[in-house]
Amino acid sequence: MKHLGDITKISGYTAPIVDCIIGGSPCQDLSVAGKRAGLDGERSGLYMEQIRIVKEMRAKDERNGRSGVDIRPRYMVWENVPGAFSSNKSEDFRIVLEELAKVKDENAVIPRPADGKWRTSGCILGDGWSIAWRVLDAQFWGVPQRRRRIALVADFGGQSAPEILFVRQSLSGHSYESKSKRKETSSDASRGFGADDCIGV
Repeated sequence: MKHLGDITKISGYTAPIVDCIIGGSPCQDLSVAGKRAGLDGERSGLYMEQIRIVKEMRAKDERNGRSGVDIRPRYMVWENVPGAFSSNKSEDFRIVLEELAKVKDENAVIPRPADGKWRTSGCILGDGWSIAWRVLDAQFWGVPQRRRRIALVADFGGQSAPEILFVRQSLSGHSYESKSKRKETSSDASRGFGADDCIGV
């Protein structure tokens, strides 16, 4: 693994191109235990540096002749505390999602849920891109303490983010039969975002 140093000094135009950028901006500014400076805080604001590097790297890869789903990085992973959902009256998580969407669609607008509260899992499907998130607890991965974190996956080349992040209930070729049939309209998206009801933008 190459260590490139200070993220604010890394250029996506000169760094080696990768398939996935993974990061977790320091959580102090988003944590309910902190001063709640949000994404404007000195530490949690480093999220925007991660977005910048992804955009620069993709621009470089496109200039080098790649196109469509082959432009790298195709994926981005972000990890943070659940306090990000409520930080800055729920606006910070909306910005996290919108800035991710703008990597692929610079005109993307992600609305806040109608009730103003983000669910602990959800996904957004765009035209050729997707974002999914869920809260995971480290105690289920061998850590001897409860440590809840948001895990967020973005796919800038397709709609695989929900498939990557959510546990499948069936094997390939053996579909899982739903317990209930649901009929929904696009207006149902205003209820919020959940693993079972992704919204399209």
